[in-house]
Amino acid sequence: MNSAETTVVSFDSHWSSSYGRLRLGSGAVHVWRACLDQSPLQVDKFQITLDDDERSRACRFYFSRDRQRFIVARGILRSILAGYLGRIPSSISLTYGSHGKPALASESGADAIRFNVSHSHGMALYALTRGREVGVDLEFIRRDVKAEQIAGQCFSHSEIIALQALPLSVRDDAFFLCWTRKEAYIKARGAGLSMPLDQFDVSLIPGEPAALLNTQPDSDEALRWSLMNLTPACGYAAALAVEGCDWTPSFWQWPRPMIER
Repeated sequence: MNSAETTVVSFDSHWSSSYGRLRLGSGAVHVWRACLDQSPLQVDKFQITLDDDERSRACRFYFSRDRQRFIVARGILRSILAGYLGRIPSSISLTYGSHGKPALASESGADAIRFNVSHSHGMALYALTRGREVGVDLEFIRRDVKAEQIAGQCFSHSEIIALQALPLSVRDDAFFLCWTRKEAYIKARGAGLSMPLDQFDVSLIPGEPAALLNTQPDSDEALRWSLMNLTPACGYAAALAVEGCDWTPSFWQWPRPMIER
């Protein structure tokens, strides 16, 4: 991987390193941040931990950078899950919902670990909970995106009006706030693209709290979920959607430090 293909991500101290066995309580939401541009040696180490399906998916990528980032993203996911389960990464078995949302094959019941993953432009976010659904979305903010055109095709009527009422200088930021919040919500629901993006409203004004404002046809559905804006690094937009309101977030940085024994 040459330097032209590598994304340099500046991380701040808001995201903590974790030592020892990871513990995830019922009222906790852990969000992990990681850089996907790793050394060839690290990529090879991660590839060994993947299962046959993941290796097959990796081979389908045409560009080497995309293939390596996929391997790293899945390897880090396995490493993080292994830390909570007290197992080795290669022993973890994953299953997938009807719309592709991954889950632990060995975990079931009300207290099961749930997780979600998103990655963009060399960075990844991993959100984990216990006993409640969770979704996370991460986007690199591109200033050349046709924000209003995409919004007109995908956003709700109320969101389009709110976006157009903003000054031009902040519309791109507002677009990405809206997009990540909507994506995080449908990912938490496990609905994928089967859930129309124009059938629910989220907040999008920069500086205002993230919120699920309205859901159709069942307006009470909005009360079941919480949204949170995330700031993983400069130039990125991200959002977290969590089932319920009684939870506390923690923010972690991968890799975890080595522990001398």
